[in-house]
Amino acid sequence: MSELFRQYGFIFLFFSKEHEPIHVHVRGNDGDAKFTWNGQEFILETVYNIKANDLKRISRAIADNADIIVKRWHEIFGTDD
Repeated sequence: MSELFRQYGFIFLFFSKEHEPIHVHVRGNDGDAKFTWNGQEFILETVYNIKANDLKRISRAIADNADIIVKRWHEIFGTDD
């Protein structure tokens, strides 16, 4: 597991054996979500047990850090878009 950052009580991370397309997992407060990169932005793919207001904050944090998330994916997994 590669932790990218923590915000709002959630952990933003990659798992150790990931697959394309680029995506980021979010876990915390007994819930989780997965956002997938479409080449321009991260899109919510799955969500479980995360409140709507938390999901908005998480989405904003991912959008604000999209360039860092994509860069770290390439550093860790050695893949290109």
